[in-house]
Amino acid sequence: MSPTVGIDLGTTNSLVAVMSDAGPVLIPNSLGKMLTPSVVAWDESRQILVGQAAKELQVTQPERCASVFKRQMGTDWTTQLKEKKFNAIELSSFVLRSLKQDAETYLKQPVTKAVITVPAYFNEEQRRATIAAGKLAGLEVDRILNEPTAAAIAYGLHAGDEEKLAVVVDLGGGTFDISIVEMFEGTLEIRASAGEIFLGGEDFTNACVSHILTAHGLAFERVEVLEPLRLSRLRHECERAKRTLTSAPSAQIRLPSKEGQFEESSPAITITREQFEKWTSPILDRILMPMRRALGDARVKREDADEILLVGGATRMPSLVNRVEELFGKAPKSSLNPDEVVALGAAVHGGLLDRHEVLNDLVVTDVAPFTMGVEISRDVGSEVREGYFLPVINRNTTIPVSRVQRVGTREANQTHIQVAVYQGESRLVKENVLLGKFEIHGIPRGPAGQEVEIRFTYDSNGVLEVEATIVETKKKASQVFTRHAKGLNQKQIQKAIADMQELKIHPRDDTVNRYLLRRAERLYAELPLRDRQILDSLLHGFESVLDLRDQEATEKFRRDLEEFLNAYDPERGDEGDGDDSQSRW
Repeated sequence: MSPTVGIDLGTTNSLVAVMSDAGPVLIPNSLGKMLTPSVVAWDESRQILVGQAAKELQVTQPERCASVFKRQMGTDWTTQLKEKKFNAIELSSFVLRSLKQDAETYLKQPVTKAVITVPAYFNEEQRRATIAAGKLAGLEVDRILNEPTAAAIAYGLHAGDEEKLAVVVDLGGGTFDISIVEMFEGTLEIRASAGEIFLGGEDFTNACVSHILTAHGLAFERVEVLEPLRLSRLRHECERAKRTLTSAPSAQIRLPSKEGQFEESSPAITITREQFEKWTSPILDRILMPMRRALGDARVKREDADEILLVGGATRMPSLVNRVEELFGKAPKSSLNPDEVVALGAAVHGGLLDRHEVLNDLVVTDVAPFTMGVEISRDVGSEVREGYFLPVINRNTTIPVSRVQRVGTREANQTHIQVAVYQGESRLVKENVLLGKFEIHGIPRGPAGQEVEIRFTYDSNGVLEVEATIVETKKKASQVFTRHAKGLNQKQIQKAIADMQELKIHPRDDTVNRYLLRRAERLYAELPLRDRQILDSLLHGFESVLDLRDQEATEKFRRDLEEFLNAYDPERGDEGDGDDSQSRW
């Protein structure tokens, strides 16, 4: 039986891991790297590119590429990549399919089951969309796991039976989560989680882009629409500067031309870490509200935390580290690689589902990330107003759980009611997420106030069952809210899977060559004329031997091209491998 893999489906990067006898193991992609950029491209040959090759193409042909689409999961958002339109579920499925192929190559067997992580604050629609993406990729999603929970599992397994109260601070490329975790006697208990979906490293990069443009009299919105190549190049420069500023006091950013080219006259701007932190301070302030909410729901104080664990690549920013230390009065730790720890925890959870013998003594509990309830009406003065929210299961309730509320009919001789199920934290249903509706009939005629019992049962697989029982007659009606994609029923999902099979996806074995070509094309525009000529010659030779399918010559030209690229673009050679100085399994 093939093992259940753990997948961290990230906003900017994704990873896959598997549980082994020695612990969770990360699986490399075709480039030998652990991180696969969550970028998808529809290239000139009308084929799908995923990962680093697509990320390189995004700099030079942004109109053919999509990224940060995780933020759009569970919505009706679509994007046009040249002549082809895709939604967030489809784009995510391409990334998952790529990770699935990497796992199958590594394990030398088919991979059909996965645990996929999501931000703790993903709502039900977003979780359903993630399940649908897994199905389109050919995966049976055994469990949707909160990212901070996965990180806590990795750290908890690493710590053994040590008792502690930990705060997991997870700032990734696109989302922010915080979880309060209690670890004791082989048990991991999630006390509370909170977060924000539109807060991550991408926002810090965009703030830098916006300030650079403003300083040169340019408006972000105008450049985004009219000068997309300039914006994609500048974003690449700012991302590189952001990484540099994690360890250096200053970094240089070049402003490209309207056409996205670097010319001799292109201005070079030196920014300091202090400037960058000033520009991004309002973004960093947004971590405070979720922190207060999680601590409050867990009923603990900041000083009660024994450890602060950092998760996600964006937690490498010194400003984040310093802010967290100020808030909790102790230095946070990241003894496990913050880019990799979520995938490791997901692999451990996959091992638990497989009943892996190494994990017999580990018990994990989680919480409901949102409040769930029903719509009711209320007497307000002399009138009846609809649209109020009655919570049944409150956020951060340990799951699995079953809770009951009683409601009554509004009118005399009313024989049925509609049960409208919502998820959210607002007292008004219009500001919450509608999960679905059903009706119960056969209420005995009589005065208003005939009672109906509403029971919510929510399990660790994220399946919500809502049951309505007429108290007098015991007649019942129920609805199970399983995780299917928004706007797609089972038949439509099957059709989407069939349609996906017709799309041409670059074979895994071709990925290294495609990546080198895209990387070289991106770098070509950044080089001075003399070096461009050398690179052009190398590219011409490499493309020629690829067409001839001469394996020996291809390997020789590939080595020469790689040597040239690494000499001019050294950080790309190491990007995605994480920090090897970090503790590993």
